[in-house]
Amino acid sequence: MRLTTRGRYAVTAMLDLAQHANRGPVTLAEISNRQQISLSYLEQLFAKLRRGGLVGSVRGPGGGYQLDRGAEQISVAAIIRAVDEPIHATSCKDKGTEGCRRDTRCITHDLWARLGEHIYHYLESVSLAQLMRDGSALAMLGEAEVDHTEMVLRGPH
Repeated sequence: MRLTTRGRYAVTAMLDLAQHANRGPVTLAEISNRQQISLSYLEQLFAKLRRGGLVGSVRGPGGGYQLDRGAEQISVAAIIRAVDEPIHATSCKDKGTEGCRRDTRCITHDLWARLGEHIYHYLESVSLAQLMRDGSALAMLGEAEVDHTEMVLRGPH
């Protein structure tokens, strides 16, 4: 599976939006600064995410974007689909069921097609809420490892 920057940036931006949703609408400039993603690129992505029903915009002072559904209800696959990112592992042409890179179906087509299905199902099973929980758990684990390392280096007091 080839996931382009469009898919990766869309997931990153949506996760950032979900993490900061409790403060009200989030501006694309804020996401751009935090995630180092071009503002103009975010504008393109969020237009697609809005059309996909994942985010809504709030106009005026204090405006920005917010999730249109709860973070638990938005899967990584839904984000990737919304920005027109294909979720498959084959190199098949878009037209017809035949012809991977050639005019005939390649001998490993079924292998890659099944892998693509597993990837899709996995991404469908992962929500923004899970990513937020996992990120928090990893951050806490990282802090615990740092504390433990410092204790080992300094020794007991």
